[in-house]
Amino acid sequence: MSFDVRLRVNDRVATIELKGELDASTAALFHETVDKASAAGSVELVIKAEELTYMASAGLRSLVFARQKMGDEVRIAVVGATEPVARTIRLAGFDHSIDLVDA
Repeated sequence: MSFDVRLRVNDRVATIELKGELDASTAALFHETVDKASAAGSVELVIKAEELTYMASAGLRSLVFARQKMGDEVRIAVVGATEPVARTIRLAGFDHSIDLVDA
């Protein structure tokens, strides 16, 4: 399956839209996008995950990377995650470091 990531920054809120599968082969592209969001001085990171169909352990590590890169003072919200993706995040306990938000 293909993977697509898009970044939009508006009023210091970075929105990353993910589509496809976030795994070891696509994590580097997500990391590059998080780097750009961080460099823009964003105070909030919104990860739109409505079209993210799968998240492997590399995807979880990518969320950890985003948390570390953005800093603790930046709110990170994963919005509209499908149930399998949301379950992966919850099972890892990472829902305590980010906000899982319904679409």
